[in-house]
Formats: sequence, structure tokens, C-alpha cells
Amino acid sequence: MAEQYDVIVLGSGPGGYVAAIRCAQLGLKTAIVERELLGGICLNWGCIPTKALLRSAEIFHYMQHAGDYGLKAKEIEADLEAVVKRSRGVAKQLNAGVTHLMKKNKIAVHMGTGTLTGPNSLTVKGEKGEEKITAKHVIVATGARARDLPFAPADGKRVWTYRHAMTPPEMPTKLLVIGSGAIGIEFASFYNDMGAEVTVVEMLDRVVPVEDKDVSAFLEKSLTKQGMTILTGAGVEELKVSDKSVSAKIKGKDGKVQTAEFSHCIVAVGIVPNTENVGLENLVEMDRGFIRIDPYGRTKSKGLWAIGDCVPGPWLAHKASHEGVTAAEAIAKELGNKDVHPHPLDRNNIPGCTYCHPQIASVGLTEAKAKEAGYEVKVGMFPFIGNGKAIALGEAEGFTKTVFDSKTGELLGAHMVGAEVTEMIQGYVVGKTLETTEAELMNSIFPHPTISESMHESVLAAYGRALHI
Repeated sequence: MAEQYDVIVLGSGPGGYVAAIRCAQLGLKTAIVERELLGGICLNWGCIPTKALLRSAEIFHYMQHAGDYGLKAKEIEADLEAVVKRSRGVAKQLNAGVTHLMKKNKIAVHMGTGTLTGPNSLTVKGEKGEEKITAKHVIVATGARARDLPFAPADGKRVWTYRHAMTPPEMPTKLLVIGSGAIGIEFASFYNDMGAEVTVVEMLDRVVPVEDKDVSAFLEKSLTKQGMTILTGAGVEELKVSDKSVSAKIKGKDGKVQTAEFSHCIVAVGIVPNTENVGLENLVEMDRGFIRIDPYGRTKSKGLWAIGDCVPGPWLAHKASHEGVTAAEAIAKELGNKDVHPHPLDRNNIPGCTYCHPQIASVGLTEAKAKEAGYEVKVGMFPFIGNGKAIALGEAEGFTKTVFDSKTGELLGAHMVGAEVTEMIQGYVVGKTLETTEAELMNSIFPHPTISESMHESVLAAYGRALHI
């Protein structure tokens, strides 16, 4: 007889395992199905181990510039194998942490490949053979994978996805990065700091194209200053891979095609949802492979839910976790819990962070998007060169930009580039969630000396009141 649960979660990434924990907290008998590693891509091959790599590169960068801080350091070298080993150790530690959380919350773990046999039932093929499990509700959290170039699929030797780039067989000497979204720019930044000669090719007219134009312009200037070659409005038309190199035909914004040689290539041109071979046919509606859901995660089939990277974006770990909690609470409510009050996801309040050097962080509308939406805006910008803490840290490059509705004072968006901005953006996220206006932000007292004072000054600047510029 099939094992029966209140909820089964298919996939244990930051959406899936968080959904399972919240279900368990709400008293629901919960199971999770995972075919590879608990924690999914984020903990094992994505967000966290990538940040471990970037941290090593950051420290290496500071060591090389010790003289800027009145220090001396000699014979500085990077040990790529040791850097990767540290990153994998971090991933292993977090995987063990998720395993502990499953036990702590009494969540049954079924390791194997799960396939839906209906909206409320699965078969799991794994180490125990084939199991049949059923539940009143099923949450699909199968995530996504890197998109291949049709003319040059990743081989792990010369052409890499992010996964190959995290455990490189060797250090690239001359690296081509195709795509300048968060993943592409982060790996470009890592390998550049580690000593590779890096070229970034972006099809659109600017790097990190989802960000505010001022952020894109600043980042391109900074990366170029660091020694990268940035080609925007350009495309790779052909890759020829040999045992020792990659030859790329690159069409520039002027229409001319040039051939360049590289030791390796990282392809970062988007993702493909893992929605094939899961048994979703006839159970859900799809849009380019992504599962259509309502604001709480419901699909068209009663009792079947979906969250994370297999549903419409933005495709971010924290968005997946939030969707997991929302779906869990909505399920508990349907099962009779009157004490939960799930809230639908507000995509305008989802922050985005890119951990290149310098860092990027943003939330809400860009200045251009706000104007397209019909707002009359007030915009404030404050450069880090006017911030005492940034100067003291030797990190005076960067700025904070805020966008307000000039009629109501509503904070529409905030955009930051520079040191530690990924740790500061949450201040604006909380402000937007609380529906703040410029008045509350102006009257908030920011601690001194901190880089966060630039957030305050940016708000003041939007209304002609900046104090330090």
C-alpha cells in the first residue's frame, strides 16, 4: 500500500525544503522527494558555494592591493584547487544542515527520481527500488538547469555551465563569458580576480540588463577598469572547440564578425525549467516550459502546487523560499487551519543581488520602468565618495539611487552598486513592504559611520536635501 501524507514536496532546493519545513511546523505530515542532494542547486551548486569562491577571490584581490592599506604582502599566490575545495566544503556543511532540519521537523525523505502519476500521487525510483506515495497536496519544486547554446553544448572541458565553472579542471588563461546576467558576471568577476583574461559578450545593449541603466553603466566602467573586455550589443555566432582551445566568431554592435581564441568558455544565457519527464502532462498549464500558477502557487489541478524556478520568475532562491512558505500556509488553510493567513507574492518587493566586484543590489522599479508605468518621479543619487565609511574602507566607488512617486512619496525602487550593498538592500525591501514614503526614510536615523548612510542621503537627494554632496 502506498505511503500516505498530507503534503509531498518534489524537489529539495530552497523552495522545496523550506516549503516542507513550514508544512511540518503547521502540523502536516510531510515528505520530500529528492533525486540528488538535499538543498538542491542553490546550496550544493549555486548561490552558497559560488559566494565561497567569490569570497576567496575578494580576499586575494585585497592581498594584491595590500599597499593601498599601508600593508606589505609578498609572494601572493592563488591555489585554485584549495579555493574550490573550500567551496565544496561549505556546500557539504550546508547539505548536512538541511539533512538535520529534515530530521528535526520529522519530514520523511525519499531519495530518488519522483514522477507524478496524478495530482496527488508519485512513484519514486531510487535506492529502495520503486516506491508509491500519495498525499492530499503535492508541491512541485523541481527547479531549473542552465540553458545550452544549440551550436555548442557544454562539455565540461572547454565549454562550461556554472556547474563546471565551480569545479574547474584547470585555471582558464583566457576566458569567454557569454551572457552578463548575475551568473555570468559573478563568474567573470571571480576568474578575473583569480588572474584570467576575461571577455564578456552580452547580446543586449548593456551589462546586467535587468538593472537600472545607471548601475549598468557604472558596472561596465568598473569591470573595464579591472581589465575585462566588455562587448555589448554583440553575439557569439559560432564556437569551435578543440582539445586545447575555443575559437569564437563574435558579431559586434557594428555588424562586423571577428574570430577570437580562448582557453575556455562559460555559457550563462538563461535557464530551462525541469518540467519534462515529471508527469506534469495534462495536470498543469505551461508557458515556455514554466508551470502557470496563481499568486499562492496553485496549478489548474486541485491539490497540485508549484514554486521556485519551475514557475515564472524572477528565478531567485529567496523568491522560491517565500513561495514555499506561501504555498504551505495556503495548503494548511485549505486543510482547516484557521490560524494561518497566507499572503500572495508581491514581485515588486523581491530584491535582486549580484555578487560581483563591485556588488549590485536592487528592489522595485528602475527609473525607466517607473516612467514607462506612468509615474512622475523624483530620483535621488548619492555617490560613495561622499560617505566617510566607504572612504575609510578604501571602497569609495559606488552609489545609491532611489526612485519615488513625486505625487505620493511612495518608494518605487532602489538601486545600489558598491561595497556590501547586498547586505544593505534589505532596508529598502522592508521599507517597500511597509509601504513607506520619503518622509519615514528621511526621519529614520542611520548609524554613523556606515555605508548605509548613503541610503539616507540618496532619499534626501531626491528632494534636494542631501547633506554631504
